[in-house]
Amino acid sequence: MASSPTVQYVSDCFIKPLYDSEESKKPVYLSSWDLAMLSFQYIQKGLLFTKQSSFQLDPLLQKLKESLSITLVHFYPLAGRFKTLKQENPPLYTVFIDCVNSPGARFIHANLDLTVTDILSPKDVPLVVQSFFDHDRAINHDGHDLSLLTIQLTELIDGVFIGCSVNHAVADGSSFWHFFNSFSEVFKANNGQKQSIPISKSPNFNHWLPEGHSPIINLPYTHHDQFTSRHEAPNMRERFFHFSAESLKKLKAKANQEFNCNTNKISSLQALSAHMWRCITRVRKFPSDQMTSCGMLVNNRARLDPPLPENYFGNCIQTVRRNASVGKLLENNLGWAAWELHLAVVNHKNKEIREWVEKLECGVVYQLGSFCDPCSIVIGSSPRFDMYGNEFGFGKGVALRSGYAHKFDGKVSLYEGIEGDGSMDLEFDKGLILVLNFFSSSIQ
Repeated sequence: MASSPTVQYVSDCFIKPLYDSEESKKPVYLSSWDLAMLSFQYIQKGLLFTKQSSFQLDPLLQKLKESLSITLVHFYPLAGRFKTLKQENPPLYTVFIDCVNSPGARFIHANLDLTVTDILSPKDVPLVVQSFFDHDRAINHDGHDLSLLTIQLTELIDGVFIGCSVNHAVADGSSFWHFFNSFSEVFKANNGQKQSIPISKSPNFNHWLPEGHSPIINLPYTHHDQFTSRHEAPNMRERFFHFSAESLKKLKAKANQEFNCNTNKISSLQALSAHMWRCITRVRKFPSDQMTSCGMLVNNRARLDPPLPENYFGNCIQTVRRNASVGKLLENNLGWAAWELHLAVVNHKNKEIREWVEKLECGVVYQLGSFCDPCSIVIGSSPRFDMYGNEFGFGKGVALRSGYAHKFDGKVSLYEGIEGDGSMDLEFDKGLILVLNFFSSSIQ
C-alpha cells in the first residue's frame, strides 16, 4: 500500500446545534480528570461500511449534517471551543469550554480511490487510514482554535468510512461512544423534520468534584507551554487480531484453573490482558531482573461512593497497574498474572480514586511520552462499548479502525468483536508485531 492513493478533501463546514438552550449559553468548567488530559491527543475512532445498491451521496451528506446538528442540541459542549481564563489578583489560570463564541463542530467530506478490500486485506492497517480522521497529531489544548468534535465521511469506491474525532479533555471512551451511539440513534430517527429528536440516554454534564472544591480549578501555571508537549510517535505498524467468544472462554477457564480451581473471579478481559502481557514480555527478551508492568484503563463512575451516573459526560478514567520482574512474570503461569491484574482492578475503589484526585488538584497534566515505557504495556479502550450498533443507513459496519492518536510501542486497544457475542478485537502497534506468531498460536 506504499504507493496507494491519498485521501482527497472535497469540502468541510461547521455545524452548530439546531437551537440553543439556556444551559448551552453558560461556560462549561472542566474537572481535574479533564484538565489532566490537555496535553494528550484527540480520540479518533470510526467505522467502515460497504455501500448498498441504493447509495446516494448527496442525501447522505445532508442527513448526516442535519442529524449532527440535532445531536449537538444534547451534546452542546462538543460544538464549543476552549478558552483560558487568567487573572493575576488573586492568581487564577484555568481552561473551560465556551459554547457561545464558536463556529461549531466540524464536518468533512473526503474521498479515496480505494476499495473496502484494499483497506481490510493487508495484514498491517494501511497508513492511509490515519487520513480518515481530523486533528492529526493535534493535542487537546489545541481545542482553543480547533473544533472539539469532527465527523469525517470518506467515500471509497465501494464503501464509506465515518470517522469521529473528539477532544479527549472533553470526553473519555465511555463518553465518546455515548455521543457516537446517540448520533446514530438520531440519524435513524431523522425523517427530515429539522426538529429536536429525543435520545435514549441524555448526557450529564455536572462534572464531579470532591466535596468542598470549587468548580473552577486553578492550575499552577501562567502559560500553556509549562504543561503541554507533543509526542511524535515513530512510523507505526498496526495490526488487528480477532478472538472468538469460545477462545476467550477457554482462556478465562485456563487462568482461573491455574490460579485456583475453585475460583471464577478472573474475567475474560483480565485473562486476555495477562496473556498479552506475558507473550509480549517473552518475545522482547529482556533480562530476568528487568521490571515490567501492565496498565489497564478503568472507568471510575461506578467505583465512587456515591457512584456517578452511567451517562456522566467527561473524563472519569484512571490507569491501574501491576508490576513484576520479567523473571517472576514468566516463571509463573497465566493464572498468576491474571490474578495480579484482577487485584489491581478490584482494589481500585472510592478511597484510592479520591486520593488520586487530590493529586490532580495540584495541577497534574499527563504527558503522553511518560506512558511510553518500552518494557511495559498499556491496555486501552474497552470491548464493552457499543461500537457495531452504530448504523448510518448501511447496516452493520464491517470493521472498526482508529487514527494516529495514542499510538506507541506497548499500546494495545481492545474492541468489541463484530459478532457482538463476547468476542474481542485487539489492535497492536509497532514493535508488538513480533508477538504475532507466538501470541496467535499460544491461545489455541
